[in-house]
Amino acid sequence: MREENVEKLRGVVRDCVSKHLYSSAIFFADKVAAFTSDPADIYMQAQALFLGRHYRRAFHLLNASQVVLRDLRFRYLAAKCLEELKEWDQCLLMLGDAKMDEHGNVHDIKDCNIMYLDKDGEDLEINISSAICFLRGKAYEALENRAQARQWYKAAIKADPLCYEALECLIENHMLTCEEETSLLSSLQFSPEDGWLSSFYSCLIKKYDKEDVVEAKFRELEKESCAINSPDPSVTRTLKNNTDLMACKAEYYHQCGEYQKCFELTSVLLERDPFHFKCTLVHLAAAMELGHSNELYLMACNLVKDYPQKALSCFAVGCYYYCIKKYDQSRRYFSKATNLDGTFPPAWIGYGNAYAAQEEGDQAMLAYRTGARLFPGCHLPTLYIGMEYMRTHSFKLAEQPFRVQFFMQAKTICPSDPLVYNELGVVAYHMKEYKKAVWWFEKTLAHIPSSLSEMWEPTVVNLAHALRKLKYVAKMFGVGFGLRLHSRKRKVIEIDNTKKGAYEECARQLRMYHEAISYYEKALALSTRSLSTYAGLAYTYHLQDNFNAAIAYYHKALWLKPDDQFCTEMLTMALMDECRHGSDPKDESRQSELRINVEVWEIAEVFVARNMKMLA
Repeated sequence: MREENVEKLRGVVRDCVSKHLYSSAIFFADKVAAFTSDPADIYMQAQALFLGRHYRRAFHLLNASQVVLRDLRFRYLAAKCLEELKEWDQCLLMLGDAKMDEHGNVHDIKDCNIMYLDKDGEDLEINISSAICFLRGKAYEALENRAQARQWYKAAIKADPLCYEALECLIENHMLTCEEETSLLSSLQFSPEDGWLSSFYSCLIKKYDKEDVVEAKFRELEKESCAINSPDPSVTRTLKNNTDLMACKAEYYHQCGEYQKCFELTSVLLERDPFHFKCTLVHLAAAMELGHSNELYLMACNLVKDYPQKALSCFAVGCYYYCIKKYDQSRRYFSKATNLDGTFPPAWIGYGNAYAAQEEGDQAMLAYRTGARLFPGCHLPTLYIGMEYMRTHSFKLAEQPFRVQFFMQAKTICPSDPLVYNELGVVAYHMKEYKKAVWWFEKTLAHIPSSLSEMWEPTVVNLAHALRKLKYVAKMFGVGFGLRLHSRKRKVIEIDNTKKGAYEECARQLRMYHEAISYYEKALALSTRSLSTYAGLAYTYHLQDNFNAAIAYYHKALWLKPDDQFCTEMLTMALMDECRHGSDPKDESRQSELRINVEVWEIAEVFVARNMKMLA
């Protein structure tokens, strides 16, 4: 057969592959390889066999050739066949031995004389070494050697920043901390024309920066345009409406607690692309936070119909049952999702939260610990372990330092998540370290990336509680110095130098009441149906002897919960105090009774904010 006829047959094989006629491609590729015995034609035949799912036959053909150990493409395709056959150890052997230096650069040990069949096309392709590193990472991950898998994924993306799959595995499987993700991106060597890709990758990683910083990244990408031939020269093509970019923005809104905004954006995206998995996951999480059970039901039905074997489908069903508080069924479907895909982080977190909702602490801890082990770059399982300890052992102060280590570990993994600082403040409050609690709660509010939303109302109330608790410095309030400040009976006191510090401390403590009241009012602006906020505000006014305001807020609290024992008793006391107004203001029995009642209430009312964060 003449050369032009052979070339024609090669064109037929390529056309069959492009039209997905794999049996035809295998038939003609076999004939071309028989005529020429050229390594390039043997590779084309093996590729046709691979695409036709004849993995064992393709591997035998490659392995029988004389160039499989000398050509990287032969070796890579043979290893891909072994990957499909789930023979992971053999896959690693086929890829050969290699080692990395401290900078993530790969060095082959044995293969010094390696040929590459298509050198001319190498500059237009993803680096073959990058693809081999990625396949090594997948093999190690399948063998549950996640430390090695992480290193090889990092090596793959460093070898070629265009190897997006390696970055996707690192991000989706939470293999890196926030700091490690940022460091990895800064180490990548992008070509000048790929500057947009660097910006896009920075939007994919964990987004806990301030709102203006993240929004600036999105605006920069949305302006990225492409000069292409268009019938209308006035039309500029940009990434503004790109589905992946908008899904990243929706994920950011969810992390900020702006669930309604997130839900509206994902609803628009899913109308355009109903099968975008990342957008679907964010949509499910936002719908569950907002309590949209009907939307969850419809999404779950469609996913189960279209993807019955996907973990995301079972996760959607679990979210629906969780939303309607049927936790047994929810747990069953979250468990099924973990069985279908053990590396699906939201399923493990949902599984633990379903147990926690039924106060089954041991089982919840087991799910969280598994999540923490599988996803070392995700701080939520570790954070929830500490929160579960807080829930089940609220009053054992001796165990508080043990719980702190979980929150500090979560802080190390993700130092910019405000929820971590809120929980550290709760621990400090339980340990009666109120100054430290105030510091942690203020740090929480400082780390919130966007404006305050209802999600952060518990933190604002926590801060108000802690500020109010700073009022008790009894020994400095006249016990040792003969000083007493009282809102109903003020005296001009001659203060010597030894008493000046005590007086200033008294004044500072009184200012704490006003700060506490201001934060209670901020909390009411975020949520007007919080019993604890009304009760805390009423009690603070009560401590200031502002009985009219206290009575008004006790009534508002009782309107939300008429049988609340604390508010009922304190309202009675406030009415009695109002009647006694004008009598001896130094009624120590009243002050003592007031303190005893409030301590019982405060222990019961300190928030441990368990927000159902299904995404990291």
